[in-house]
Amino acid sequence: MKASNTQIQMRKGLLEYCILHIISREEVYASDMMEELKDANLIIVEGTLYPLLNRLKHAGLVSYRWIESESGPPRKYYSITEIGIAFLRELSETWKELDKSVNCILSKTS
Repeated sequence: MKASNTQIQMRKGLLEYCILHIISREEVYASDMMEELKDANLIIVEGTLYPLLNRLKHAGLVSYRWIESESGPPRKYYSITEIGIAFLRELSETWKELDKSVNCILSKTS
């Protein structure tokens, strides 16, 4: 068994949470999300981000609007919906519980 497979699954599980958190702060363009995720060492490619954003939109968690760009075609900017805010709160509670549980286990020595 390879650790890399588990590492990939761990990152995938956190991506949705991180993306919703980024969008909850302000209306944001997809490439800006990718930049922030890469800066945090959560490497992501367009082929992963856009399908995830579409799933979040179809679930009613995010919405988008087109904004004209001075340097090219219009850009799609994402924002979080009220349903998305409630969902993000639930995920944040789950994250806190998981963080506490995992740190409890990792802090014990044999």
